Amino acid sequence: MTASQELRTARLLLRSFQPEDVPAIVRLAGAKEIAATTLLIPHPYAEEDARNFLAKANEEFTDGLSVVFAVSILPGRELCGAVGLHFAGLHRRAELGYWIGVPFWGKGFATEAAGAAVAFGFETLRLRRIYAHHFAENIASQRVLEKIGMRHEGRFRQHVQKWGQFTDVENYGILAEEFRGGKSAS
Repeated sequence: MTASQELRTARLLLRSFQPEDVPAIVRLAGAKEIAATTLLIPHPYAEEDARNFLAKANEEFTDGLSVVFAVSILPGRELCGAVGLHFAGLHRRAELGYWIGVPFWGKGFATEAAGAAVAFGFETLRLRRIYAHHFAENIASQRVLEKIGMRHEGRFRQHVQKWGQFTDVENYGILAEEFRGGKSAS
C-alpha cells in the first residue's frame, strides 16, 4: 500500500487527502450534523482542526495504523467526505469509519465509499474482520453498514458521552469469509 493509493467505484474516487482539501474539509466536517453523528469531530470545526486531521492521518498511515481516503465525486473530484480503516495489526482487523458532507446525504455515497473501503481491507490488506459502530439514533449509518454486508453484533448501552449526553452505540462487523461468500453489497 502506498501513500498515493487510489480506489475507484462507479461514481467515486477514494484518494489521498491533499493540503488544498482543507477549505472543503472545514466546510463539510464543520456542519453541526456531522459532529452530532461522529464521536471525534468537534463543533465548531476550524481550519486548525482540518490541518490536525490531515497530519494525524498522514502520521498514522506512515506508522501503519490506519488509512484514510478523501471521498471525491467523479469526474470533477469534488470532495464529499472521508472513509478509513484503523488497524489492529496483530489481530488482522480494522475499524471502519466514515463521514459524508450534508449536501451529499441521501445519494448513496457513504454506502459506495464504505463498500470500497471494506473490499480494499479484505482484498488488498487481507484483513480477517472489519467492524464499525454508530450512535443508536443514527439510522442512516445503520443502513449503510447493513447494505455493505455487516451484521449487527450488539448494543453498548450508554457507551459514549457526546455533548454532555450518554448515548448507546450499535456494533456491526463482517468477516473475510462472509465478504468473499458474496454477502457484501459493495
